[in-house]
Amino acid sequence: MLRTMVGWVIAATLLQQDSAPVAPIEGEAHLRNVRQLTFGGQNAEAYWNVDGTKLIFQAKLPGFPDEQIFTMNADGSDKRLVSTGLGRCTCSYFLPDGSGIVYSSTHERNPGPQAPVDMSQGYVWMVNPHFALYRADLDGGNVRPLIKKRGYVAEATISPNGDFITFTGGFDGDLEIYRCNLDGSNIQRLTHEYGYDGGPFVSWDGRKIVYRRDSIDSEQERQDYKRLFKKNLVRPGRLEIWIMDADGRNKRQVTRLGAASFAPFLHPDGRRIIFSSNYGDPKGREFDLFVIGVDGKGLKRITRSKDFDGFPMFTRDGKRLVFASNRNGKVPGETNVFVADWVD
Repeated sequence: MLRTMVGWVIAATLLQQDSAPVAPIEGEAHLRNVRQLTFGGQNAEAYWNVDGTKLIFQAKLPGFPDEQIFTMNADGSDKRLVSTGLGRCTCSYFLPDGSGIVYSSTHERNPGPQAPVDMSQGYVWMVNPHFALYRADLDGGNVRPLIKKRGYVAEATISPNGDFITFTGGFDGDLEIYRCNLDGSNIQRLTHEYGYDGGPFVSWDGRKIVYRRDSIDSEQERQDYKRLFKKNLVRPGRLEIWIMDADGRNKRQVTRLGAASFAPFLHPDGRRIIFSSNYGDPKGREFDLFVIGVDGKGLKRITRSKDFDGFPMFTRDGKRLVFASNRNGKVPGETNVFVADWVD
């Protein structure tokens, strides 16, 4: 009990801090007025509301069994817990009309800390079958399930006009991208090729979905993928960025980098995609943000920190960027949320 109380005190202290300016890094010409919004723990996947005044994010902080969902103002103030405080949570998003939030959680099926990932398989991600998709009011109250399946349901984002939710599911024997109504009804499968399709993000105009895909090019890769998927694992060492229409038509590969590229988001102009990748690092450990045209041309590196940079998202007007980074951490591996003005 004492340990839990101490954890809560530490978490409360971390959440009270608003923001602080961060010194610019040489070569990051597109980022100006960078500010750090979180301070300690593991904070990531911060996403804007429609009008760019609030952010919703996940954090692993002392006092909680695993990652939880929080909201804050765009300046880092008024951080609030909006998930149940139980289990593990991920992939949160604001409803476009401002009435509530969606996120994936294990709080009903597995309310404690989640088992560590089995790294004896190499570098793998867990696609936790205990995740279900939930909807809640803006303050976190009135939690109710939207989609509960026998398998992974996560990575949900929402069309800004409120037409649909898109998400990744592992309940059809493969990891595929789906869309559904805001109440969880009318689930439609958008991808059908064998292999990991995931991380879908809807463009600000609601017409396109960008996502990551790991294609299967040999029987050995197929068997490795199948074996890992039975253990609720996936090997993300080679992911490429793809784009498709919001109804799943006109799928097209954008990157051909042979690296682990993920977390794509379309610039509001509809012509460029920002994403995170370890492209160019022989050891595969340093992730940076890159921009590329939807035609696969004009690849450009955006961040230059020596550590992880990922999960970028533009505001609807394209003037601000939020991302997660290990930069400026007090301890190795600490991940925090940052915002910056975007300079073209």
